[in-house]
Amino acid sequence: MSKQDAHAPETPATRFLKQHSVAFSAHLYDYEAHGGTKVSSRELNVPEHAVVKTLVMEDENAAPLIVLMHGDRKVSTKELARQTGRKRVEPCAPETANRHSGYLVGGTSPFGLRKRMPIFMERTILDLALVYINGGRRGFLVGVSPHEIMRVLQPELVSASI
Repeated sequence: MSKQDAHAPETPATRFLKQHSVAFSAHLYDYEAHGGTKVSSRELNVPEHAVVKTLVMEDENAAPLIVLMHGDRKVSTKELARQTGRKRVEPCAPETANRHSGYLVGGTSPFGLRKRMPIFMERTILDLALVYINGGRRGFLVGVSPHEIMRVLQPELVSASI
């Protein structure tokens, strides 16, 4: 069961949000390996569409990038590559993603990343009043306004969902 917790873990993501004066709610849940957004949306009792996954990908030069996508949608890597002027985009191997982001896969947050990377966000995320996105640890999401994500991360908007 989801527990809104005043004693949420301190992570690079929560430090980043506090430094940038972003209002957020903390939501802890029992993490299930390979459960993905289906599990987190069920545990938090929110639509999977409102859970935003943070995906670490790389282009044809192995340059990393972040994609923010609705939990119930997949990324069209072909469309993402076309819209971002790249030849190819594909998911990173988990170890590579961990190295780039500083987070473990399943706990990757777009906030407080280890290294600076271009961030792309599915444009329809802005249609939601509130989204739930990883807070930097497995089993920990933060509720935040997508407009605050735009303000602090300045992602490029794309239409690459399938």
